[in-house]
Amino acid sequence: MPNPLLNIDQLPHFAAIKPAHVVPAMERVLEESRAKIAELCKIKQPLWHNFACVMEGIDNHIGRVWSPVGHLNAVRDSTELREAYQKGIELLTAYHTETSQNKELFRQYNRLRSNQEFADLSRAQQKVIDNNLLDFVLGGADLPSAEQNQLRQINQQLSRLSTGFERNLLDSTQAWSLHLSDRAQLSGLPQSAIDAAAQAARADGKSGWLFGLQLPSYLAVMQHLENGDLRRQMYQAYTQRASELSENGEYDNAPLIDQILELRSKQAQLLGFANYAGYSLVKKMAESSVAVLQFLNDLADHAKPVAEQELGELKEFARQQFDVQELNVWDISYYSERLREHRYSFKDEEVKQYFPAPRVLTGLFEIIRRLFKVEIVANSSIKVWHEDVQCFDLYVQDSLANGGKRLLGSLYADLYVRKNKRGGAWMDSCVHRRKHNGKLQIPVAFLTCNFTPPNGDTPALLSHDEVATLFHEFGHALHHLLTEVDEIGVSGINGVAWDAVELPSQFLENWCWQQSSLELIAQHYQTGQSIPCELLEKMRAAKNFQSGMQTLRQIELAMFDMRLHCDYDHADPESSVTALLDEIRSTVALIPAPHYNRFQNSFGHVFAGGYAAGYYSYKWAEVLSADAFGRFEEEGFFNPKTGADFLRSILQRGGVDDPNDLFVEFRQRPPQIEPLLRHSGLKQAGKLA
Repeated sequence: MPNPLLNIDQLPHFAAIKPAHVVPAMERVLEESRAKIAELCKIKQPLWHNFACVMEGIDNHIGRVWSPVGHLNAVRDSTELREAYQKGIELLTAYHTETSQNKELFRQYNRLRSNQEFADLSRAQQKVIDNNLLDFVLGGADLPSAEQNQLRQINQQLSRLSTGFERNLLDSTQAWSLHLSDRAQLSGLPQSAIDAAAQAARADGKSGWLFGLQLPSYLAVMQHLENGDLRRQMYQAYTQRASELSENGEYDNAPLIDQILELRSKQAQLLGFANYAGYSLVKKMAESSVAVLQFLNDLADHAKPVAEQELGELKEFARQQFDVQELNVWDISYYSERLREHRYSFKDEEVKQYFPAPRVLTGLFEIIRRLFKVEIVANSSIKVWHEDVQCFDLYVQDSLANGGKRLLGSLYADLYVRKNKRGGAWMDSCVHRRKHNGKLQIPVAFLTCNFTPPNGDTPALLSHDEVATLFHEFGHALHHLLTEVDEIGVSGINGVAWDAVELPSQFLENWCWQQSSLELIAQHYQTGQSIPCELLEKMRAAKNFQSGMQTLRQIELAMFDMRLHCDYDHADPESSVTALLDEIRSTVALIPAPHYNRFQNSFGHVFAGGYAAGYYSYKWAEVLSADAFGRFEEEGFFNPKTGADFLRSILQRGGVDDPNDLFVEFRQRPPQIEPLLRHSGLKQAGKLA
């Protein structure tokens, strides 16, 4: 039977893909790639068409084989797939390291760069070549063979450690649960959370109610359960995940963190950087770790006074209304939710009735149509990996295309939490746009969330925060799918500076708050009634509730990440990751963390994702997104020209141009921080350094 992973002319046949297919497919495609590269290194005059374009095709082929494997590992975890994935990622890491250190291949790119043909290439093609040359330098192509070998070993170790970190976190999250059999213990919980817990218990062969550390279950308990002792248990279990304090230390990530930091430091130093932050920032907008930390400190100066006032109000409210003299850390979410309900006279459970997932999707698609003239249509013929997954095609009107519309891309949407699925929300690429020999490869995206699933005849009801999450990830998907760049190395989000990549995602979140767009996405799941104007105004009034505290939390995480990678000395026996986090908390955080808090052991963005020395990107890009949205505030939320300009200047341009130049093209001036401060309720104004 043919290996389904090798059939790259069609979308993946997920049901046919087995763990046993992974290693043979990767061995074959990598062997073929090495043979092609060997031939490319013999070309006497490397040009775009006979060299760089062929390399693009090699990268595309590998990506088409590997992307379904990486995706299934995140959404359909099993012991067999884990083992196959680990072997596959080791093969892939070895190949990438070997390729990036190939001195003859490096020389070929340099020959092409210095060839007179280079000036006649498109800007996208030139950018692909320049990016590849930088990747060779960062991959160690200039290093002596002994140091190349060191770097090769480091890359393999980092790959294994990052995968291990992510698996420990998933296993630790799934290993803990809270089983309740007394209904009185559920006091305060919304009915939707009770129903979800009952459904979870039944699925586990139990009566009563089962709560876990997956975010929908955890947040429901922390925000609504009256029983403070149970909230404490949940908080402690959640903040101890993947640590020596959970599951007898079976999934402890602390040793992995130490090894990852040490190896990253060695990697950076081998390549001539003082620290890993310097290495990481080479491809980002921010010029240095000093600039990043200054940006974060400036933002903290705006946020901290607001946060201090918010915390004072919360403590006073808890004293007056509940006779609570001291707030524990596991009380913060609970009493914050009571204060929000008291101040704005509505509950999340009331709001959720108006956000059934099918209606939210329909409304989101209409918003995209109005903004960018893109039509999104369901496609039930695409093969999926789980019955919950939905597929959609994106079209634009085109009189020259068959049927008067042109296919732009396709999207898999996997929205609901389930066992053996990684937590969180993300967008990833399945297929990249590429045009070769007159044939266009259509981009395809994976959009993954972890919302509470439908229950019987009741559709999935989303909180407004979950609606914002969906919009956020869809913004990433649009960046990937609406690109008009034909070179794979800079199409979609490829080649985009990491601290600018959040611009489209955070930008789209703004349409969760406008009355004209909320009318499209909000409709009562039973009555079909539109969301009442009174409730809508209450929601909008509560938009910046505790925004100072939330901003400080993000600054804390961003500072922790950056300082881990620029001035933390892993070799100093007096230093520790926990001590550094405690130091940062002492200057930024307002709420002391308990001694058992091991947040760092679950910081997957930094230790198992792409955000090492880059977590600040969320706030950095939020400056850009808030300011970009400011033009829509000035010209109209569905102004067709403004939408067309954003599409042309941001979404379609891929990684060809400098993000700052693209922003200036759209906004006709450099970015300013004032819109972010205004949108966040932090009031004061200033400019982005």
